[in-house]
Amino acid sequence: MSLFLCVDCGGSKTNAVICDAKGNIVGRALGGPSNASYLSVKDFTSAIRMTVSDALKTTTSPPSIEPVPLPPVGDTPFAAAWFGVSGLDSPMAVAEVIPILSNLLGIPAGPRLSVANDTILLAAPVRLHPDIKHAVGVICGTGSIAVSFEETETGFNELGRVGGWGWILGDEGGGFHVGREAIRQMVAETDAASVTGAPPPESVMTKLILGRFGLDSVLDILGAVHVPDPNPSVINPQHLPQFTMLREKRLSSLAPLVFTAAFEHDDQLALRVLKTTSSIFAAQIATILGDKDEKRPKLVKAQDAVLSLGGSLVGIEAYRNLLLEALAAKGHVFRYVEFVDDAAATGAVGLASSFKGQ
Repeated sequence: MSLFLCVDCGGSKTNAVICDAKGNIVGRALGGPSNASYLSVKDFTSAIRMTVSDALKTTTSPPSIEPVPLPPVGDTPFAAAWFGVSGLDSPMAVAEVIPILSNLLGIPAGPRLSVANDTILLAAPVRLHPDIKHAVGVICGTGSIAVSFEETETGFNELGRVGGWGWILGDEGGGFHVGREAIRQMVAETDAASVTGAPPPESVMTKLILGRFGLDSVLDILGAVHVPDPNPSVINPQHLPQFTMLREKRLSSLAPLVFTAAFEHDDQLALRVLKTTSSIFAAQIATILGDKDEKRPKLVKAQDAVLSLGGSLVGIEAYRNLLLEALAAKGHVFRYVEFVDDAAATGAVGLASSFKGQ
């Protein structure tokens, strides 16, 4: 078989899609997280091995029930592979991962094995618009990052990037930021009420978050947020689920509650949270936008580019619109805006197309 594999490695899940030489999707699978900076080499490799193996099982009819061994026994089934890996941000990091993936798939390091940050998968929509050569790929899900690209004869050339520094240092606009900002807005209202004597305004978001932690008052939120990360070997099954989460997930898991309150209940506090996080993320994205000059030759003008969006949070149209409004307020209106809801599929089809006739 001559199969073409694209794997989108994210902080929440791994998405593997396999195409045949004609660009038909013949296999796919989802697996656990595979952010290269968060996981050990062993866990990173294991996540990819399991997901790609599961995807290979679906390429047969009927699907195989037996695991497909990786590295392959005998010849590799893959003609080429393209990996977009979250947390993979430097040439050194890429160089360290390539031998691992090369061995895992049986593909020699070289032009048939492409490995880069996961934003590269969002550059593909440039090819849908022949009147432009630039794309700004924005991922906003568990984490966030923005990267600008220029299409060349040999592929895509990265111009500038901002973000992708993880939940401790950044991830503006992403799930952790939304959860943290929600807690911050809740405690800010409680602080303000302490000097007025009046209770804070009613908020669906506040009720949902307190309910998640099993609390009756915002005054008790400190312990819930700051309780140490659990030791998996001594987790008490009677504890509420949120207390068995790592602290990062404890806050990022609040994002769906904020979205529910904002967009289903028109909760003003939740809307304020999302306007804040989207505005901060827009300001970050603006770092790589503008009219280029001698000092900043790699800036991209929004009016001459496609904004290609991916990730669970910008997959929600109302939040996506808040981000676009915040960018427009800063003078950045893109010629085209595309939401890529399946970057791995787009990448796999594009990869097969790029190898036609070879």
